[in-house]
Amino acid sequence: MKKFWRRLSLIAIMATLGLTLSACSTTSVANRNVLKADQKSKTITWGVKADTRLFGLENIKTGQLEGFEIDLAKAMTKKILGPDAKAEFVPVTSSTRIPLLKNGNIDAIMATMTITPERAKQVDFSKSYFDAGQSILVKKGSGITSIKDLNKKGKVILGVSGSSSVQNVAKVAPKATVLQLSDYAQDMTALKSGQGDAMTTDNGILYGLASENKGYEVVGGTFTKEPYGIAVNKNQKAFLKKLNWALEELEKDGTYNKLLKKWFGDVKGFNYEEMKRS
Repeated sequence: MKKFWRRLSLIAIMATLGLTLSACSTTSVANRNVLKADQKSKTITWGVKADTRLFGLENIKTGQLEGFEIDLAKAMTKKILGPDAKAEFVPVTSSTRIPLLKNGNIDAIMATMTITPERAKQVDFSKSYFDAGQSILVKKGSGITSIKDLNKKGKVILGVSGSSSVQNVAKVAPKATVLQLSDYAQDMTALKSGQGDAMTTDNGILYGLASENKGYEVVGGTFTKEPYGIAVNKNQKAFLKKLNWALEELEKDGTYNKLLKKWFGDVKGFNYEEMKRS
Protein backbone atom coordinates (compact mmCIF):
# COMPACT_ATOMS: atom_id res chain seq x y z
CA MET A 1 0.00 0.00 0.00
CA LYS A 2 2.88 2.37 0.87
CA LYS A 3 4.43 1.65 -2.53
CA PHE A 4 1.15 2.57 -4.21
CA TRP A 5 0.92 5.95 -2.47
CA ARG A 6 4.59 6.70 -3.19
CA ARG A 7 3.78 6.11 -6.85
CA LEU A 8 0.80 8.43 -6.57
CA SER A 9 2.97 11.15 -4.98
CA LEU A 10 5.53 10.78 -7.79
CA ILE A 11 2.78 11.23 -10.39
CA ALA A 12 1.67 14.43 -8.65
CA ILE A 13 5.24 15.79 -8.67
CA MET A 14 5.65 14.91 -12.34
CA ALA A 15 2.40 16.68 -13.14
CA THR A 16 3.63 19.86 -11.46
CA LEU A 17 6.96 19.75 -13.26
CA GLY A 18 5.17 19.01 -16.51
CA LEU A 19 3.33 22.32 -16.38
CA THR A 20 6.69 24.04 -16.87
CA LEU A 21 8.15 21.56 -19.34
CA SER A 22 5.07 21.52 -21.54
CA ALA A 23 5.58 25.19 -22.34
CA CYS A 24 8.83 24.19 -24.06
CA SER A 25 7.33 21.31 -26.03
CA THR A 26 7.30 21.63 -29.80
CA THR A 27 3.85 20.03 -30.04
CA SER A 28 1.04 21.27 -27.84
CA VAL A 29 -0.78 18.55 -25.92
CA ALA A 30 -4.03 20.35 -26.67
CA ASN A 31 -3.43 19.91 -30.41
CA ARG A 32 -2.72 16.17 -30.19
CA ASN A 33 -5.59 14.15 -31.65
CA VAL A 34 -6.38 11.93 -28.66
CA LEU A 35 -9.00 9.84 -30.43
CA LYS A 36 -6.70 8.92 -33.33
CA ALA A 37 -3.85 8.12 -30.95
CA ASP A 38 -6.11 5.90 -28.83
CA GLN A 39 -7.54 4.15 -31.89
CA LYS A 40 -3.99 3.32 -32.95
CA SER A 41 -2.93 2.05 -29.52
CA LYS A 42 -6.29 0.43 -28.73
CA THR A 43 -6.00 2.05 -25.30
CA ILE A 44 -7.60 4.89 -23.38
CA THR A 45 -5.73 6.19 -20.35
CA TRP A 46 -8.12 7.35 -17.62
CA GLY A 47 -7.43 9.49 -14.57
CA VAL A 48 -9.41 7.88 -11.73
CA LYS A 49 -9.70 7.96 -7.97
CA ALA A 50 -7.91 5.29 -5.95
CA ASP A 51 -9.16 6.29 -2.50
CA THR A 52 -12.91 6.54 -3.05
CA ARG A 53 -15.02 3.53 -2.10
CA LEU A 54 -17.72 2.61 -4.65
CA PHE A 55 -16.17 4.82 -7.36
CA GLY A 56 -12.46 3.98 -7.48
CA LEU A 57 -10.54 2.20 -4.74
CA GLU A 58 -7.45 0.00 -4.70
CA ASN A 59 -8.08 -3.57 -3.61
CA ILE A 60 -5.22 -4.15 -1.17
CA LYS A 61 -5.28 -7.91 -1.85
CA THR A 62 -5.05 -7.73 -5.65
CA GLY A 63 -3.55 -4.28 -6.15
CA GLN A 64 -6.28 -3.58 -8.71
CA LEU A 65 -8.58 -0.56 -8.81
CA GLU A 66 -12.27 -1.32 -8.35
CA GLY A 67 -15.48 0.72 -8.45
CA PHE A 68 -18.31 2.10 -10.52
CA GLU A 69 -16.13 4.55 -12.44
CA ILE A 70 -13.51 1.86 -13.09
CA ASP A 71 -16.08 -0.51 -14.58
CA LEU A 72 -17.77 2.28 -16.55
CA ALA A 73 -14.43 3.40 -18.01
CA LYS A 74 -13.65 -0.18 -19.07
CA ALA A 75 -17.05 -0.54 -20.74
CA MET A 76 -16.72 2.80 -22.54
CA THR A 77 -13.22 1.93 -23.75
CA LYS A 78 -14.45 -1.29 -25.37
CA LYS A 79 -17.50 0.45 -26.79
CA ILE A 80 -15.30 3.09 -28.48
CA LEU A 81 -12.25 1.04 -29.49
CA GLY A 82 -13.55 -2.53 -29.73
CA PRO A 83 -13.70 -5.66 -27.54
CA ASP A 84 -9.92 -6.15 -27.50
CA ALA A 85 -9.24 -2.58 -26.32
CA LYS A 86 -7.67 -1.82 -22.96
CA ALA A 87 -8.43 0.79 -20.32
CA GLU A 88 -5.38 1.99 -18.42
CA PHE A 89 -5.72 3.82 -15.12
CA VAL A 90 -3.68 6.55 -13.47
CA PRO A 91 -4.62 7.45 -9.85
CA VAL A 92 -5.46 11.13 -9.42
CA THR A 93 -6.59 13.43 -6.62
CA SER A 94 -8.88 16.44 -6.78
CA SER A 95 -5.86 18.74 -7.07
CA THR A 96 -3.75 16.71 -9.55
CA ARG A 97 -6.36 15.53 -12.06
CA ILE A 98 -6.49 18.66 -14.27
CA PRO A 99 -2.67 19.16 -14.35
CA LEU A 100 -2.23 15.52 -15.35
CA LEU A 101 -4.78 15.93 -18.13
CA LYS A 102 -3.19 19.15 -19.38
CA ASN A 103 0.24 17.53 -19.43
CA GLY A 104 -0.97 14.61 -21.51
CA ASN A 105 -0.38 11.99 -18.79
CA ILE A 106 -4.02 10.91 -19.15
CA ASP A 107 -6.57 11.10 -21.95
CA ALA A 108 -9.66 11.69 -19.82
CA ILE A 109 -10.71 12.22 -16.22
CA MET A 110 -13.42 10.09 -14.64
CA ALA A 111 -12.85 10.86 -10.97
CA THR A 112 -15.99 12.10 -9.18
CA MET A 113 -15.47 15.45 -10.91
CA THR A 114 -18.41 17.83 -10.75
CA ILE A 115 -19.21 19.82 -13.88
CA THR A 116 -18.78 23.51 -12.99
CA PRO A 117 -18.50 26.71 -15.09
CA GLU A 118 -15.08 27.43 -13.59
CA ARG A 119 -13.68 24.03 -14.55
CA ALA A 120 -15.29 24.25 -17.99
CA LYS A 121 -12.91 27.14 -18.71
CA GLN A 122 -10.00 24.69 -18.45
CA VAL A 123 -11.50 21.46 -19.80
CA ASP A 124 -14.46 20.19 -21.80
CA PHE A 125 -17.01 17.94 -20.12
CA SER A 126 -19.11 15.06 -21.36
CA LYS A 127 -22.76 14.79 -20.41
CA SER A 128 -23.28 13.83 -16.78
CA TYR A 129 -22.75 10.13 -15.98
CA PHE A 130 -23.71 10.35 -12.27
CA ASP A 131 -25.96 12.94 -10.64
CA ALA A 132 -24.67 13.33 -7.11
CA GLY A 133 -25.53 15.88 -4.44
CA GLN A 134 -23.43 17.22 -1.60
CA SER A 135 -24.21 16.06 1.93
CA ILE A 136 -22.54 15.54 5.31
CA LEU A 137 -21.20 12.54 7.24
CA VAL A 138 -21.30 12.60 11.05
CA LYS A 139 -20.83 10.29 14.01
CA LYS A 140 -24.08 8.67 15.09
CA GLY A 141 -25.53 10.45 18.11
CA SER A 142 -23.73 13.71 17.32
CA GLY A 143 -26.99 15.66 17.35
CA ILE A 144 -26.20 17.04 13.90
CA THR A 145 -29.10 16.40 11.54
CA SER A 146 -28.46 18.85 8.70
CA ILE A 147 -26.00 21.40 7.32
CA LYS A 148 -27.86 24.10 9.26
CA ASP A 149 -26.61 22.63 12.52
CA LEU A 150 -23.03 23.32 11.39
CA ASN A 151 -23.52 26.99 10.58
CA LYS A 152 -22.14 28.11 13.93
CA LYS A 153 -18.86 29.50 15.22
CA GLY A 154 -16.69 26.76 16.62
CA LYS A 155 -18.02 24.08 14.26
CA VAL A 156 -15.41 22.47 12.01
CA ILE A 157 -16.29 20.85 8.68
CA LEU A 158 -13.79 18.56 6.96
CA GLY A 159 -13.33 18.64 3.18
CA VAL A 160 -10.83 17.73 0.47
CA SER A 161 -8.60 20.44 -0.99
CA GLY A 162 -9.22 21.14 -4.68
CA SER A 163 -12.83 19.94 -4.53
CA SER A 164 -15.92 22.02 -5.24
CA SER A 165 -17.46 20.78 -1.97
CA VAL A 166 -15.26 23.01 0.20
CA GLN A 167 -16.38 26.06 -1.76
CA ASN A 168 -20.03 25.04 -1.58
CA VAL A 169 -20.08 24.38 2.16
CA ALA A 170 -18.35 27.69 2.88
CA LYS A 171 -21.32 29.42 1.24
CA VAL A 172 -23.97 27.31 2.97
CA ALA A 173 -22.37 27.37 6.43
CA PRO A 174 -20.25 30.54 6.45
CA LYS A 175 -19.94 30.68 10.25
CA ALA A 176 -18.21 27.29 10.42
CA THR A 177 -14.51 26.63 9.85
CA VAL A 178 -13.64 24.45 6.85
CA LEU A 179 -10.56 22.29 7.32
CA GLN A 180 -9.15 21.06 4.01
CA LEU A 181 -7.11 17.86 3.86
CA SER A 182 -5.57 16.05 0.88
CA ASP A 183 -7.93 13.08 0.55
CA TYR A 184 -10.99 11.29 1.96
CA ALA A 185 -8.92 8.89 4.07
CA GLN A 186 -7.36 11.82 5.93
CA ASP A 187 -10.76 13.44 6.34
CA MET A 188 -12.18 10.24 7.83
CA THR A 189 -9.26 9.89 10.22
CA ALA A 190 -9.70 13.51 11.31
CA LEU A 191 -13.43 12.99 11.86
CA LYS A 192 -12.79 9.91 14.00
CA SER A 193 -10.18 11.72 16.08
CA GLY A 194 -12.52 14.62 16.80
CA GLN A 195 -10.73 17.22 14.67
CA GLY A 196 -14.02 18.00 12.91
CA ASP A 197 -17.73 17.84 13.58
CA ALA A 198 -18.65 16.58 10.13
CA MET A 199 -17.19 15.64 6.78
CA THR A 200 -18.66 16.95 3.55
CA THR A 201 -18.50 15.83 -0.05
CA ASP A 202 -20.87 14.21 -2.54
CA ASN A 203 -23.45 11.81 -1.14
CA GLY A 204 -22.30 8.80 -3.17
CA ILE A 205 -18.81 9.08 -1.71
CA LEU A 206 -20.13 9.57 1.81
CA TYR A 207 -22.38 6.50 1.57
CA GLY A 208 -19.31 4.50 0.63
CA LEU A 209 -17.44 5.79 3.68
CA ALA A 210 -20.41 5.13 5.96
CA SER A 211 -20.66 1.54 4.72
CA GLU A 212 -17.11 0.77 5.84
CA ASN A 213 -17.04 2.88 9.02
CA LYS A 214 -19.55 1.67 11.59
CA GLY A 215 -20.96 4.35 13.82
CA TYR A 216 -21.08 7.03 11.12
CA GLU A 217 -24.01 8.10 8.98
CA VAL A 218 -25.04 10.43 6.16
CA VAL A 219 -27.64 12.94 7.36
CA GLY A 220 -29.68 15.88 6.14
CA GLY A 221 -30.17 14.92 2.50
CA THR A 222 -28.36 16.96 -0.18
CA PHE A 223 -27.88 20.71 -0.33
CA THR A 224 -26.36 21.00 -3.83
CA LYS A 225 -26.53 19.28 -7.20
CA GLU A 226 -23.23 17.72 -8.28
CA PRO A 227 -23.38 16.20 -11.79
CA TYR A 228 -20.21 14.23 -12.55
CA GLY A 229 -18.74 14.58 -16.02
CA ILE A 230 -15.81 13.09 -17.93
CA ALA A 231 -13.23 15.80 -18.56
CA VAL A 232 -11.03 16.04 -21.65
CA ASN A 233 -8.62 18.65 -22.93
CA LYS A 234 -9.92 21.52 -25.02
CA ASN A 235 -9.89 21.02 -28.80
CA GLN A 236 -10.74 17.30 -28.54
CA LYS A 237 -14.24 17.48 -30.00
CA ALA A 238 -14.06 14.14 -31.85
CA PHE A 239 -12.96 12.34 -28.69
CA LEU A 240 -15.63 14.05 -26.59
CA LYS A 241 -18.30 13.14 -29.14
CA LYS A 242 -17.25 9.49 -28.95
CA LEU A 243 -17.36 9.53 -25.15
CA ASN A 244 -20.90 10.92 -25.14
CA TRP A 245 -21.94 8.37 -27.75
CA ALA A 246 -20.48 5.48 -25.76
CA LEU A 247 -22.18 6.63 -22.56
CA GLU A 248 -25.54 6.90 -24.33
CA GLU A 249 -25.12 3.43 -25.84
CA LEU A 250 -24.33 1.90 -22.45
CA GLU A 251 -27.42 3.55 -21.00
CA LYS A 252 -29.58 2.21 -23.83
CA ASP A 253 -28.34 -1.39 -23.64
CA GLY A 254 -28.70 -1.62 -19.87
CA THR A 255 -24.99 -1.81 -19.03
CA TYR A 256 -25.09 1.45 -17.10
CA ASN A 257 -27.91 0.29 -14.81
CA LYS A 258 -26.20 -3.06 -14.23
CA LEU A 259 -23.04 -1.30 -13.05
CA LEU A 260 -25.06 1.13 -10.94
CA LYS A 261 -26.86 -1.75 -9.24
CA LYS A 262 -23.61 -3.67 -8.76
CA TRP A 263 -22.02 -0.84 -6.80
CA PHE A 264 -24.94 1.06 -5.27
CA GLY A 265 -27.92 -1.29 -5.27
CA ASP A 266 -27.35 -2.49 -1.70
CA VAL A 267 -25.98 0.71 -0.20
CA LYS A 268 -28.14 1.73 2.74
CA GLY A 269 -29.76 5.12 2.21
CA PHE A 270 -28.83 5.40 -1.46
CA ASN A 271 -31.80 5.73 -3.83
CA TYR A 272 -30.75 3.37 -6.61
CA GLU A 273 -34.12 3.47 -8.39
CA GLU A 274 -33.96 7.27 -8.64
CA MET A 275 -30.52 7.11 -10.28
CA LYS A 276 -31.37 4.52 -12.95
CA ARG A 277 -31.24 5.56 -16.59
CA SER A 278 -33.13 4.24 -19.59
